[in-house]
Amino acid sequence: MTRSLFRIEGDLDALSTDALTVLFERATSNDPKIRDSVTAILADVRTRGDAALRELGARHDGVALEQFEVPRSAWREALAATPKPLRDAMTRAARNLRVAHEAWRPREERVTIEPGLVLGRRPDPLARVGVYAPGGRAVYPSSVLMGAIPARVAGVGEVVLCTPPQPEGRPAPAVLAAAELAGVDRVFAIGGAGAIGALAYGTATVPRVDRIVGPGNAWVAEAKLQVANTVGIDSPAGPSEVLVIADATSDPAFVARELVAQAEHDPRACAVALVIGSDVARMAASIGAALESLVAASPRSTIVREALTGQGALVTTSDVSRALEFVARYAPEHLVLAVEDAEALLPQVRHAGTVFVGRAAANAFGDYLTGGNHVLPTGGAARVASGLSTLDFVRWTTWQSITPSAAAALADDVAVFAMAEGLPGHAAAAAAWRAHA
Repeated sequence: MTRSLFRIEGDLDALSTDALTVLFERATSNDPKIRDSVTAILADVRTRGDAALRELGARHDGVALEQFEVPRSAWREALAATPKPLRDAMTRAARNLRVAHEAWRPREERVTIEPGLVLGRRPDPLARVGVYAPGGRAVYPSSVLMGAIPARVAGVGEVVLCTPPQPEGRPAPAVLAAAELAGVDRVFAIGGAGAIGALAYGTATVPRVDRIVGPGNAWVAEAKLQVANTVGIDSPAGPSEVLVIADATSDPAFVARELVAQAEHDPRACAVALVIGSDVARMAASIGAALESLVAASPRSTIVREALTGQGALVTTSDVSRALEFVARYAPEHLVLAVEDAEALLPQVRHAGTVFVGRAAANAFGDYLTGGNHVLPTGGAARVASGLSTLDFVRWTTWQSITPSAAAALADDVAVFAMAEGLPGHAAAAAAWRAHA
């Protein structure tokens, strides 16, 4: 008998407590070795600055750098040398990100509460932000675009990019090309927890920033958590995850492709299919068969199999309301509604980093070209956090305008409140305006 590709399989209501624990408690584990290593790195960078960064670069990236900053001329050369198909795709992605995030850009608001009493709030762009883009064995120019373009749209004063150097000492050409397209101001060939420390604390070379955004490995995620009391961060990202909802009308091959696309990221990635409605057993079997064929043919089959057997699940339920309860508790990074009436289901979804609506809404489109952001909350954090957007790059200044007549109208009630709280000075400050009634 062939062993299932999934760690967890079966009816939703029949899952064991251990199975539910695997599904719901998937936040990145607090590995004490990683935590202690990152603590030491951050302390070293904070104390010794650039000298610590040079040692980290030699130890982890195998490069000896005298200068961390990459000159702008290198970005332009990288963009000019980028093959036209990739350059066109990156340009299209950048354009779509700008269109979407401009539409979502926060704007000033004001409201009249009572005659003469007006409240307002104004979104003020942050002065300087740091974008981290992973490097090493794989490079992600898309992460540069996703982090930098919303910051630019929000009006951030300076955007700084940190990304690991390649063996020749500079970041990958595709990453530099993306920096040029995104309008980044400065690029530093620094990676890992050291880069996060440099952005958080500043060094003689790397400027201190107000917020750090962007994905990274376990050391980067841990570093962001440890500097969060010094600098703003986005939600720390763990392994990538997808939850695909299918029904009897879904295409099993589409569902299988979505699971593989997510599982190929990382052996710790989470890929779950939830089959709802009628004839769930037949659809689940079809998805399993389609998945077997795709995994066997995948160039990254070893990673895909490890992810599926480690965290993957194929779950069924005939009860749509139970399925929605599961989604709310699972709170996936990516939710794909591959069902007959996806539009009707969408308003009932509350907890997801981003939702792909309909049978053509493949996750990969959102990773690169739709204009949505692929920097999203993982590990169930979608219950309280949202995907990266222009909102992450502003702070709100609130203001309150009060005319003398409005002050007079507020005076007595404020005085009552203040005396009830034992603050006579507050009461007197308010009561002084009674004369303006």
